[in-house]
Amino acid sequence: MKKPEPNYSACRLVHPVLPIFNEHSRVLILGTFPSPKSREARFFYHHPQNRFWKVMAALAEAPIPETIEQKKTLMLDNRIALWDVIESCRIIGASDSSIRDVVPADLSMIFNKAPIEKVYANGEKAWQLYMKYIFPQIERPIIRLPSTSPANAAWSLEKLIEVWRQILK
Repeated sequence: MKKPEPNYSACRLVHPVLPIFNEHSRVLILGTFPSPKSREARFFYHHPQNRFWKVMAALAEAPIPETIEQKKTLMLDNRIALWDVIESCRIIGASDSSIRDVVPADLSMIFNKAPIEKVYANGEKAWQLYMKYIFPQIERPIIRLPSTSPANAAWSLEKLIEVWRQILK
């Protein structure tokens, strides 16, 4: 029996979080689109099992931030900007493989105000979407890093920290 197609009849979701950056940001990290937990909290990587904030804290040799303000401060103090590749889409839960009907984010607000030197993708899907929708317009290279998602169980926290360390060089 043929497996039924996923239901994409749900409303289009619009990104609920503003990018984090300032005029000192030198590095831009891009994810795909906020998970349900992140959309609910209106902040990046809010699922407690996502390792993003643990990786960032380890790289900065700082305590793991608990509050949104602490997370913003960690990023800005280390000259890191944070946003996602997608402005709006249809998605089932947090499944990047279910993303459909993409409207890419307009990154010009970051690039016009911050002297971004390097752009990094948090995972394969963020890299693919950037290359498909954004790179053809702005032609800025992006470096693919392994995803900090708990779904990327092949990568231990230690391995993630080791590979992600390049963003602070």
